[in-house]
Amino acid sequence: MTKLSVNINKLATLRNARGGTIPDILQAARDIESFGADGITVHPRPDERHIKYQDARDLANIVTTEYNIEGNPIPAFVDLVLGIQPTQVTLVPDAEDAITSNAGWDTLNHKEYLKDVISNFQEAGIRTSIFVDPDPAMVEGAKATGTDRIELYTESFAHAYSQGDMKSIDPFKEAARIAHECGLGINAGHDLSLDNIRFFKENIPHLLEVSIGHALICESIYMGLENVVRMYRHRLRS
Repeated sequence: MTKLSVNINKLATLRNARGGTIPDILQAARDIESFGADGITVHPRPDERHIKYQDARDLANIVTTEYNIEGNPIPAFVDLVLGIQPTQVTLVPDAEDAITSNAGWDTLNHKEYLKDVISNFQEAGIRTSIFVDPDPAMVEGAKATGTDRIELYTESFAHAYSQGDMKSIDPFKEAARIAHECGLGINAGHDLSLDNIRFFKENIPHLLEVSIGHALICESIYMGLENVVRMYRHRLRS
């Protein structure tokens, strides 16, 4: 069974555009869980342009499913996560000025750094996942860091699939095979949508979790949040 974790960053972006508390991020998390999502994801960045650090803290008292916090493990982020102790932390190597995540970790060159950060979180009982490209060497390198899971960075698949390239799934199939053989759990995310999620799920064995935000929130503008969450659940379970 593949779990659906809904990234609510875009709801915070909308709130921050006007200030105030509309939409209410905490109520949105409650509603999304009630609609059937298996988890809530947030990705606070240093400039707090969408999810704020205080949002992440407040959500810890709201989320009753799995709580996943993503981010670059700068000291402030590490302190935030250790203070909250979510179900999972996903480490992403995004620059402070990045609009969105745009690459996976170089798990070979950053092996020792990642080992230190990951062990710190694991000692606190937090499951760890690291963002990686579908590169066999990077997946094998992830194993050496001690991480519990990887999250496959799926932007290249999503773009190619939208152009009709079905073979774009092949590197991800191979990466997932290697990860499973290494004993790593497999998550995925970035630009997955209602259009491509079923194909991705059907072709990636042992897929534990997908984290979806931008597409899901955009689709909800037209079809409604409850309906869209249920549509994703159906595609992930069919």
